[in-house]
Amino acid sequence: MSGIWGNRDVPWIPPELAEPDGFVGVGGDLRPPTLLRAYADGVFPWFNEGDPILWWSPDPRGIIDLHVDSRTHPDATPGYGGLHVSRRLARTIRSGKFRVTVNQCFETVMRACGECRPEGTWVTNDMLTGYAELHRLGHAHSLETWVRAEREGPDVWELAGGTYGVSIGGLFAAESMFYRVTDGSKVALAALVSRLRERGFTLLDVQMKTDHTSTMGASEISRSEYLKRLRQAIGLSGVRFV
Repeated sequence: MSGIWGNRDVPWIPPELAEPDGFVGVGGDLRPPTLLRAYADGVFPWFNEGDPILWWSPDPRGIIDLHVDSRTHPDATPGYGGLHVSRRLARTIRSGKFRVTVNQCFETVMRACGECRPEGTWVTNDMLTGYAELHRLGHAHSLETWVRAEREGPDVWELAGGTYGVSIGGLFAAESMFYRVTDGSKVALAALVSRLRERGFTLLDVQMKTDHTSTMGASEISRSEYLKRLRQAIGLSGVRFV
């Protein structure tokens, strides 16, 4: 296979053959064709500065279900699928405190997602270069939240939080999020879910369920189930993030 998906000479094994920890390969590059092929295969890069490129496809896989029906799932928030939006957060969203934008400062969001991490950062220069090019080609996107910078004047807004990820067909693979103002990342995630639902996306991948994503409604499915849903999602045509 060649073209947008790269070629068959990839540095990872088929995810179906991987151990539960999800390690599937090492090496290769972060050029757009390689990254797109990886996400289409259910694989993503994750490594620290100074390490070789490491590729992963964990089992189980973390997702936020875009199509949970609040009528049959009492914990679901109407309009947000499986994402948990508390009453307080819903009030914050309605208040207009945060302004939400799309693709206004992709690289800034990506850098911010890697800042101040005690375990080190995966947003290496090579990762930033690769995903910035993916963004330029229309396959990687960011959502930003802003609050008024009152000290600068009522019409001046400052970055409060954001999230970014990769889209292919009906898949959105969320990579990370950050906040500088309380609720800045949660509002960004809520806006992301709302946008994906409105535009016909079927799969929101959050890679691994963590304590934080669990509080926001993330769930786990087996890798085999994820790969099944992935094939269906990337096969959708006419689904666009912007």
